[in-house]
Amino acid sequence: MRTKSLKKNKINVVTLGCSKNVYDSEVLMGQLRASNKEVVHEEEGNIVVINTCGFINNAKEESINTILEYVQKKEEGVVDKVFVTGCLSERYKPDLQKEIPNVDEYFGTTELPGLLKALGADYKHELIGERITTTPKNYAYFKIAEGCDRPCSFCAIPIMRGKHRSTPMEELVVEAEKLAAKGVKELILIAQDLTYYGLDLYKKRNLAELLQKLAKVEGIEWIRLHYAFPTGFPMDVLEVMRNEPKICNYIDIPLQHISDSILKSMRRGTTKAKTTKLLEDFRAAVPEMAIRTTLIVGYPGETEEDFQTLKEWVKEMRFERLGCFTYSHEENTHAYNLEDDVPEDVKMDRANQIMEIQSQISWELNQQKIGKEFRVVIDRKEGGYFVGRTEFDSPDVDNEVLINAEDEYLRTGEFFNVKITAAEDFDLYAEVVG
Repeated sequence: MRTKSLKKNKINVVTLGCSKNVYDSEVLMGQLRASNKEVVHEEEGNIVVINTCGFINNAKEESINTILEYVQKKEEGVVDKVFVTGCLSERYKPDLQKEIPNVDEYFGTTELPGLLKALGADYKHELIGERITTTPKNYAYFKIAEGCDRPCSFCAIPIMRGKHRSTPMEELVVEAEKLAAKGVKELILIAQDLTYYGLDLYKKRNLAELLQKLAKVEGIEWIRLHYAFPTGFPMDVLEVMRNEPKICNYIDIPLQHISDSILKSMRRGTTKAKTTKLLEDFRAAVPEMAIRTTLIVGYPGETEEDFQTLKEWVKEMRFERLGCFTYSHEENTHAYNLEDDVPEDVKMDRANQIMEIQSQISWELNQQKIGKEFRVVIDRKEGGYFVGRTEFDSPDVDNEVLINAEDEYLRTGEFFNVKITAAEDFDLYAEVVG
């Protein structure tokens, strides 16, 4: 018979999924520390909290495997308690309780006070912006809203995250000031939909005003936009981007597809012509802008003709950054009523074709950077290189700038001017200038 550990409780928070989950874990950890709990991130602890993802099949599998791994450790006496929170738990709590009963308790995405109580902590309402960041010290994910009101047919996020809820500007400015005081220099704005920001609180799309307020925070040098929705995009944001040096000339705008019939079935509220015009307007307003997008292939009813339309459009648009996913058939979504009729191998082949095109585009665009100078921030040292990014690159998903560590000593979190000396598909090599 196993005995309970007598050591002081240490809570290990394990984060799976997207940057929104990273943010939520950081808030949880900040609350725990405010209650004088010992908390670590993805290290050893006798109490484990798993923040799960429930978005698509691969992510769900990873979350379930992680839960099973820690339940096994609990049975072996390596850990004492296992708690599960996040999107998978929100979406499938009854099934999980039945299938994996040895988890101590399951919590949904809005049940932070209950989770804290189970961990012996109090929820402190006054902790605006008090979180323990887990990213490199120079950047932090900055969630400006929760939930989504969009009706996209393939997406389960509204089921897991609820309706759109903007965070008031005053709170966001306080949070940005606290992050800046800790040495954060780059805010990466995230939400399920940035472009909806403010509609619920201020009865208008208010992202541009928020950006102006955040740009006034001393110590913040870069502000980056992730996850903008194309329909109803507030064009005054482009004016702020053009005129305010702190706003990176960068936008992540998931477009998902371009065939009109697929866009209609996806319930995206736009067309090929409107989307193409929007991107042309972006580039006219901010010529230097790097546009990142994500696409879905293999959606129900996607014909070879639809796919060829998408392929040709990707070649034509020459996105600076692009990711491609295969369609995942998710229950309780509108598209779940459609037949998942594109075979898995065809989905994979189509995704590979898109990424091959993008790889070539990325290589060509990177060749044009050789000999040019850029301002980069150094995120880390890896192997024989200091690894940095330009304002046109977001962490983990975009190009990296590699600077030989034998030639220079560079402090992480600092900005340097560099000259690009060589370039590959997704890596740039540089030397410090000036």
